[in-house]
Amino acid sequence: MAVIVYSRPHCIECNVLKRFLNDYKIEYEVKDCGTHPEYLEEVKQMGFLGVPVTVVNGKAIHGLQPEAILDALKVEE
Repeated sequence: MAVIVYSRPHCIECNVLKRFLNDYKIEYEVKDCGTHPEYLEEVKQMGFLGVPVTVVNGKAIHGLQPEAILDALKVEE
């Protein structure tokens, strides 16, 4: 199961999202758009203007949407 979180360091929604993933013990890779502008370009190519964006097995989910992420992961709440 591949989970990638595009985020910025001082983004409140991003930090809440990462805390949510940690609480559910979901492993994820962080792509920091603050230090790597090329990651922000990837976000734009997906059709989004900002972060957080969570990619679960190739499916992009914009914003703080815990239910959509769990559904994509097939995790019971």
